[in-house]
Amino acid sequence: MVAPRKSISAPVAREKRLERISIREKRRVIGGGLMKTQTSPRATSEVTQDYIARQAPTLSPTSLIASLPGVQAGNESPLSTQSETLHIRGLDQTQIGFVFEGIPAADVFSYAPWNAAMVDNENLASISVTQGSVDLTAPLYNADGAQVSMKALRPSDKVGGTLSLGGGTHSLQKEFLRLDTGEIGHSDVRAYASFSHSSANLWRGPGDVARYHVDANLEKRWSKGKVSDVIFGYNQGRQTIYRYPNLAQWQQYGTGFNYTAPYTPGSYTYYKLNERFTNVAFGTIRNDFRLGGHWFLHVTPYGISQMGPNNYGMAVPTANGYIGTQRYDYLDGYQGQNRTLLVQSVHPWEQRSSGVTASLDWKTRHNTLTFFYFYSYADHQERQDRFAVGDDGSVTWKDPLTANGRLLTGYDINQTQQLNALGFDDKLSFLADRLNFDAGFKATMVSRMTSQNVPGASPYKVSPNNFIPTPQFLASYQITRKDQLYLNATTSYRLPAGYSAYVPAFGNTSPSPTTIPPNTLQPEYFIGEELGYRHHARISVSVAGFHYNLTNHQISSLAYQPGSTILVSSQIAAGGEEAWGIQAELATRPWHHLSVYLSGQYLRTRLGNNVSAGNDYLPTRGKSAPGAPKYTGAIGLTYDDSLWFGNFNLRYQDSQFSTLMNDQSIPAFVTADLSMGRKLPDLGTRVHPRAMLNLINLGGANYLSGLGGFGISAQPRTGIFGNKVGASSPVFVVGSAFTAMASLAADF
Repeated sequence: MVAPRKSISAPVAREKRLERISIREKRRVIGGGLMKTQTSPRATSEVTQDYIARQAPTLSPTSLIASLPGVQAGNESPLSTQSETLHIRGLDQTQIGFVFEGIPAADVFSYAPWNAAMVDNENLASISVTQGSVDLTAPLYNADGAQVSMKALRPSDKVGGTLSLGGGTHSLQKEFLRLDTGEIGHSDVRAYASFSHSSANLWRGPGDVARYHVDANLEKRWSKGKVSDVIFGYNQGRQTIYRYPNLAQWQQYGTGFNYTAPYTPGSYTYYKLNERFTNVAFGTIRNDFRLGGHWFLHVTPYGISQMGPNNYGMAVPTANGYIGTQRYDYLDGYQGQNRTLLVQSVHPWEQRSSGVTASLDWKTRHNTLTFFYFYSYADHQERQDRFAVGDDGSVTWKDPLTANGRLLTGYDINQTQQLNALGFDDKLSFLADRLNFDAGFKATMVSRMTSQNVPGASPYKVSPNNFIPTPQFLASYQITRKDQLYLNATTSYRLPAGYSAYVPAFGNTSPSPTTIPPNTLQPEYFIGEELGYRHHARISVSVAGFHYNLTNHQISSLAYQPGSTILVSSQIAAGGEEAWGIQAELATRPWHHLSVYLSGQYLRTRLGNNVSAGNDYLPTRGKSAPGAPKYTGAIGLTYDDSLWFGNFNLRYQDSQFSTLMNDQSIPAFVTADLSMGRKLPDLGTRVHPRAMLNLINLGGANYLSGLGGFGISAQPRTGIFGNKVGASSPVFVVGSAFTAMASLAADF
């Protein structure tokens, strides 16, 4: 009589236990996935898969972190293959380190992040942001004081997958399929592979965007403490380029300042001449091995291949033009003609990088000592091929224009970089792990070579070698089980960005360079301090005060080359910069299925030097840094009763200067996004469908979301020594329009 009761009650008890575990897991989601419990002695914010899964599946990782404290994301479209603008605590995207699964996720030389090309949102497990410091062991050489790290989902233990189909305004669509093998036999091998296609029309101006993407992950668990992950990604993207307005053009035309259609003879703004191709393939093998005793080894080799081209419209002279400083009488095949010829400037570029990170840990009860090493090698080639545009606006990519047998180009760039970095990090814990100290040091040795192979370039070749030491110290004290204090003092650096930091570039109408490198740029150096407090409970709070100094500060100015749609980047040596501020975030666990998230930052910046403006200096000392709004904030509301779910995000960004002289700014703005969805009835026992609607920029606001590039002064001025200094014309990123997207997905 006892046995039957056990056979009936055991499954019920097991079911109740699983139910309680499920509820408990759900209650651990803080702020709808916008905040996660952190213990590291540095300011860190993180969005989890719970939050990512409720957002539009076409958003880039940059847009997904836009609500975190200190983060300004210049979202220009719900689907983009271009690198996007991002600022954290007043530092722009070229000063921020991007890492995906332990490998660099940005252009080696320009530092433009390739987040949108690295991984599909459906495969993202989390994105974390350290706003004021950089992990010593991270494979980075451009990260001043902030780091963005992305982690992928691990392969499932069970056979299955995910299928998602979505569509929306502006002909927006995305199809995604992931297949999981589960454990293959009894081999402890698991894998998944996914494919996605997304496309849309540009929301302003003619043109479109298309993206094809593949992710793959294979995991082998050798034994306890020994795991290897093989991670691969491939991305093919093509996009009509959005046109960036300066402030006067924005005030006059608003969102109507775009590339044009249909074709008008001689018009270099014809949209089909202005396209960007983003092709990325990468692979890495992450190895984590327990060697026995107290020793642990981590080794991650990787390889990345990227290529273009980027295409633009421009006009070139058929006679009396220039290649570098060398004058030509006529273009080959155009003898006797003296006119302006419309061409498509095709910039075929290719970049390859590879490297390995390795660390060896020695762990005891109260001490973890780590020795680490990072090696990387990279090369980059880029030139400009010019092809004549036909009477109907068509272009045939055959036989680029030449003069006297020499390619008609403004630059022919070759860059190589070899880097060795090694160091140690020691973590000590006392008072039953309540008091923790972390001290480390890294020494980086970098050799770079940049050559400009057009006639008359001076300098035509630059080969700097740099040695950069970066110590850091961090400490934390666990006041109670729920309360923590921490402080840190860290250093980091950024090598000068792009070829324009080293060699000049030219147009074809003058022997004068369009960009001139500053004299002997040194690596930018960052020294930062933080003091923070965390409380984790039903209401979690994190507050951090921060201060940092930059020396050898370099600012990228971006403007259109006259007579073309080519964006020219030049480097401004801005001297020193200092910043102070405070950031905070608050989040609740679900209460009646509703959770709340709040974040905000106050930032004050000060330039430390008068800046060189060619033949004179302008009085920029004491001015505020451009791209650094004083106040930013966000509100997030999430509802999830296990059947219905929804998420609302409201973001505020204060006005920000676009010039070092603080004589031009873009206004403050508020945006809001909404998502809502429902889990649908299961199809059998294996298929679990759900439907979701995402609304981006609810109010349909027309606004400038960020800076495409800085300037020195928006007005002509007289310099400190009495010389005339011309005005600069910074360009801006236009924020995304209202977009609605509906999607249907199913796990199986």
